Amino acid sequence: MRFGLLALAAAALASASTLTPNTVPLIVRNPYLSTWLYHARDAPWENWPMFWTGAHVGFSVMASVPSSGTVYPLLGRPQDSLKSSSHKSSYKVAYPEYLGVTFDASTTNLTYAIPGLSSSFPVRLTLSFLSPITPSSTFRQSIPAAYMTIIAEGCDDVDVYTDLNGEWVTGNRDNALRWELHELAERSKQENGNSTGTLIKTWKVARAHEQLLTEFADRAEWGTLHFSAPAEGVKHQSGTSAILRQHFAEKGELKNEVDKGYRRVMEDEPVFAFSKGFKLAGGSKGKCEKREDRVMFTYALVQDPVVQFASARGLTLMKPLWQSYFASADELVSYHYDDFETAAKLAGEYSETLAKDAYESGSREYQDIAALSARQVLGATQFSGTPDDPILFLKEISSNGNFQTVDVIFPAFPFFLYTNPRWLAYLLEPLLEHQLSGQYPNDYSMHDLGAHFPNATGHPDGRDEYMPVEECGNMLIMGLALANSLRYDTDPAFVKARACESARAIPAAKTWRQTVDSYGIDLPREGAKLSSTAPKAAEKWLSRSYKLWKQWTGYLVRESLIPHNQLCTDDFAGWLANQTNLALKGIIGIKAMSEIADIVGEEEDAKFYRKTAGEYVEKWQEYGISRDGTHAKLAYTWYGSWTTIYNLYADSLLCFHVDDGGKDKSSLGYERRKSGKQPRMESQVPLGEESYEAGKDGKVFIPDRVYQMQSDWYHAVLQKYGLPLDSRHLYTKSDWEFFAAAVTGRKTRTEILTSVAKWVNETETDRPFTDLYDTEGNGGFPGIWFMARPVVGGHFAFLALERACGGKAVEALKFLDGRGPGEVDVELALMRDISAAGQHDAGEWEEL
Repeated sequence: MRFGLLALAAAALASASTLTPNTVPLIVRNPYLSTWLYHARDAPWENWPMFWTGAHVGFSVMASVPSSGTVYPLLGRPQDSLKSSSHKSSYKVAYPEYLGVTFDASTTNLTYAIPGLSSSFPVRLTLSFLSPITPSSTFRQSIPAAYMTIIAEGCDDVDVYTDLNGEWVTGNRDNALRWELHELAERSKQENGNSTGTLIKTWKVARAHEQLLTEFADRAEWGTLHFSAPAEGVKHQSGTSAILRQHFAEKGELKNEVDKGYRRVMEDEPVFAFSKGFKLAGGSKGKCEKREDRVMFTYALVQDPVVQFASARGLTLMKPLWQSYFASADELVSYHYDDFETAAKLAGEYSETLAKDAYESGSREYQDIAALSARQVLGATQFSGTPDDPILFLKEISSNGNFQTVDVIFPAFPFFLYTNPRWLAYLLEPLLEHQLSGQYPNDYSMHDLGAHFPNATGHPDGRDEYMPVEECGNMLIMGLALANSLRYDTDPAFVKARACESARAIPAAKTWRQTVDSYGIDLPREGAKLSSTAPKAAEKWLSRSYKLWKQWTGYLVRESLIPHNQLCTDDFAGWLANQTNLALKGIIGIKAMSEIADIVGEEEDAKFYRKTAGEYVEKWQEYGISRDGTHAKLAYTWYGSWTTIYNLYADSLLCFHVDDGGKDKSSLGYERRKSGKQPRMESQVPLGEESYEAGKDGKVFIPDRVYQMQSDWYHAVLQKYGLPLDSRHLYTKSDWEFFAAAVTGRKTRTEILTSVAKWVNETETDRPFTDLYDTEGNGGFPGIWFMARPVVGGHFAFLALERACGGKAVEALKFLDGRGPGEVDVELALMRDISAAGQHDAGEWEEL
């Protein structure tokens, strides 16, 4: 197959990383296929790769140079199995020159230089890992598989070896395994009868006795790993790890043997290996005529079912989305192997666009932060459903394992708005379906679909984690944000992509020809409930769940202005009454409902909620802002406190801060309903907005002065590694830092971004990108270990905001760049606020 140029192009694309994170993704596709480079600032052979929990994973790569009899470990610690120099052997162990790690949104490259016959001409080896993000192809994104390409360049022959063990399919080393080597008997055939595809051989590894929908130490205890390589030119062997590694070190190849002594994971540790020889030597004696060769391996974790879900029809075992296209896992693995060129192309288009957008939005550091975050977001998800009704399930990784947690989807949702808004709809769909079916008894939004992934069994007793204002606000804000993306053509260019000329057609694609083309590329879905072009798509989608939107808003009308003692999304900080930031989320949720009501033609509802939100936001300013107007308090009655009001971001994202210049936008809503057509506007603006008395600074919802106040305050309280969450602690949440920074002045925003980048480079945290860390000291975990969580989708807050409202959302915040941050004496401001506490009338806070 023709993938050499693309593999090298992928390596070049990921060659300019500027940050040095302590952990980087290698093979990351879902909560269970999740392998990372541990201590990435060290050489890759100093540690084993790890699962996202930090537990190591048996995964090694070695190289051998026949001319010198030298073996070089490249990944993992295979050298631990090799004989020391004190033993007589035909080989010696040495370490290559490590040239470093680079990455983009889908690719991680590890590059090495190995001495050859001449010290002037080392062999260059690159391990290129591709977990493709393909916004233009939901079908490809649903495939639970990834690639590793080994690229060799030089003038000396070199052999490579790679293996993996049973830790890929179980978290319990005492579990017994079963395995087999599967080889395709013939190439697949296209409709014209011509043979196509690469002949591959595949190690299939699974537990001897699987436990369906069960975890052990967060690893899936069901499913089969498919580890594939070309059948031609690659040798295979299974057996005890030390024996195989020593044999390769001595011979430079494997024996094409299968050990059939099934046993436990670490009982004479069985590994499953491939070897490949690269013949690079040639040319005149003493001269180097560089040659290049490569080999590709794929890793697929096949599970059926992927989860169970309390759907409208009852508890349902949910099949993977890819099963709609392929009759068997073997067909899937074969197709995926040959699809590298198209997958790499589509992923490259996304990575390139993201890099450009992030650089222009922030800096080279922001480009790397966004790239590092992308695979982590999708690494918490599983695609299910069918092509005409896809569902995206999500695990709350590391914090408690909840299923489809609303306040985990919320911080992640800027990633989906930027990358593919349809995927956000697929995330919200199971929450809406479950609650519309009447299986949840409370009148506020549920917190999650199940106590632990992969079991979405609901909470029929209504005793899920208590965050009523939080989750109602989150659902309404995300609902309107999604509707806005459906109403207006906000799909980025990389969504409108094409497969490569060499791509294989999917025979079953004919069945789904209204959703995908013959090569699995998403089509515009005219008239469908999630069409990005149909004029009434947003109205249709919102109308179906209008009962819920209205029910949740009713709760917010009663409870959001003065929230009683409860949790917000930052539940690790504890319960608190009268939370200023939480109240703001609820009030923006009510405002969002006024727009939702207008879109679906409920004019009286729209008018009521608009008026209520306007009144509440005036009260909120009175209750939540310090008397001297320098900052927002953590809670209405907590004087001398302050908080990051990251929920201000939603005001701008939903276009509520876009001044319409006095136009009566409600007439636009009327014209839409009268004609049955969606009006085309120069920019995305809220429908049905009327000028209400609350707008003291103009016709925007939250006044400019609140934005300027917080921008100045964040500048004043910024610490070495970022912006603390509030005055209680020095820890922060990186997702909320980006939400907050997105609606500040350019200088403050740059300061926050720079401090987070400094943390990425210096932190001692040794797990996948934590979103909760200390802003001082060594930037470590604050006693709570969050890792690999999808909430890092919040790092895309800048990018989502720039696409909102036809670009007008960011334009409306330009006033913040009119001057530098105002200087604030933080200690004096807090002391003044404490002093002001005694000046209130005795009954002023009686209702609080």
